Amino acid sequence: MIPTPEDGSARSADELNELIRDLMLRSGGRLSAEQRREYEVLVAEWAAARRGGIVKAA
Repeated sequence: MIPTPEDGSARSADELNELIRDLMLRSGGRLSAEQRREYEVLVAEWAAARRGGIVKAA
C-alpha cells in the first residue's frame, strides 16, 4: 500500500527522506512496480515539502 497523508497533515522533508532511504534499503535498490509507485509518491511529497507545499497522492 502506498502511504498518503490522509489526515491532511504533511510529513516533513526529513521524514520523507528517511522513508525513501528505507524503501531503497528494503528493496536492495531494485524496485518492484508497486515499490516504484510508492517511491514516486514519496519523492513528489518530498519535493513539495522542500518547497513548503502539500501534495496528496492519487
